[in-house]
Amino acid sequence: MLTFMFATGIENSDPTIDNGRRRIDELEKCGFYQHWRTDFELVQDMGIRFLRYGPSIHNTWLGDGRYDWAFSDETLADLKRRDIVPIVDLCHFGVPDWVGNFQNPDFPGLFEGYARDFAARYPWVQLYTPVNEMFICATFSGRWGWWNEQMNTDRGFVTALKHLVKANILAMHAILDVRADALFIQSESSEHFHPQSAAAIPHADAFNEQRFLSLDLNYGVDVSAGMLEYLMDGGMTAEEYRFFRVRNLRPYCIMGNDYYRTNEHLVWPDGRTEAAGEIFGYHTITQQYHERYRLPVMHTETNLIQGPVGDEAVSWLHKEWANVLRIRRSGVPVLGFTWYSLTDQVDWDVALREDRGTVNPLGLFDLDRNIRPVGRAYKELIAGWSKWLHAQSICLTIPVFSPSQQDDPLVIQERAEAHANWLSGGRAARPELAPREPLGSRKAPVAPSAQGAKLH
Repeated sequence: MLTFMFATGIENSDPTIDNGRRRIDELEKCGFYQHWRTDFELVQDMGIRFLRYGPSIHNTWLGDGRYDWAFSDETLADLKRRDIVPIVDLCHFGVPDWVGNFQNPDFPGLFEGYARDFAARYPWVQLYTPVNEMFICATFSGRWGWWNEQMNTDRGFVTALKHLVKANILAMHAILDVRADALFIQSESSEHFHPQSAAAIPHADAFNEQRFLSLDLNYGVDVSAGMLEYLMDGGMTAEEYRFFRVRNLRPYCIMGNDYYRTNEHLVWPDGRTEAAGEIFGYHTITQQYHERYRLPVMHTETNLIQGPVGDEAVSWLHKEWANVLRIRRSGVPVLGFTWYSLTDQVDWDVALREDRGTVNPLGLFDLDRNIRPVGRAYKELIAGWSKWLHAQSICLTIPVFSPSQQDDPLVIQERAEAHANWLSGGRAARPELAPREPLGSRKAPVAPSAQGAKLH
């Protein structure tokens, strides 16, 4: 077992733009298809044992029950050989063309089958992020009109959100049917909205409730009356809402919090938002999320552009790490930290809305695979802090085993016990909740924060 997860990631976003006519494949743009062996070597040389990675969904999932596993087989076998623990990212902002987009009500059930078949093919994989950043994906696709369905409505947002979260939950159930000791690191953007003036408070309050919706649904947390009305006005039915309350798998989850400078927003009286820069920071905002969900935490994404001075990203790394240490010392069980991603990214300065080919110097390495100053700093940070974190508490351990440990008799025994427990208790449907008045039979008061809220 391990006590802390230092990680990086392979950026595998693949949304469509131009009304579905063009796909933005970051694995291709960042040269991963050509340089994946080198990339895995770089991960190993950095001393990083955990890697957020998933094969491109549109190249792998060819139809319902039809797959091309060739590239997945090759890359995952190499990670296993190197004893790197993958955190498998199955859906990262896009779906195959044959699925359409996140407005498709069939997507959750179809994705459940993909997740089950993936887990069956790679039974040694233990860590998953089934659906990455559900709130961001629903916002960019259903409400801001940037990706995939490119809708600009609250109904579009709610529809995408309920399908994304349902797909995530069904995938977790499917994976646990195959590997009952699997754990799920739900990478989600941690946000905060600051009112620009007193007149902006209602909008800021609405956004600060909506930021929790993906995780509220994923973890079965009851939303407020205002948010319930917002969801129902957006097309969610009572039956759909009940699904999230009774089918969640909260005990199997680590709450992944992503934080960038762009995660804090300034809200204007008319509901417009703009980037606010770092005001509260990772510590304060993660504290808010932890107080709401009371789950172990992993810092699953952060980065900053290497600027003209050359040490901007290094300073940000040290600042984020200081936030991690601070929140751990305040009693929050933070289990890991991630610089995202391994290499520079392309067109993230325009949130993948346009195919410009602009290289953003955000990685530990540039696209020629030369190490950046932040890469050297992260390698030193890992080497210097790993032993101290392991020694800090022998009780705070993560039931995760490296690929080389998978055939150990004790690991096999633990996996068998987990499977038996899942079949006897965890897999069973949770008891029905006490009877209650049907949703919508009594109109909930409309909170000011739930009406007319527009992020842009």
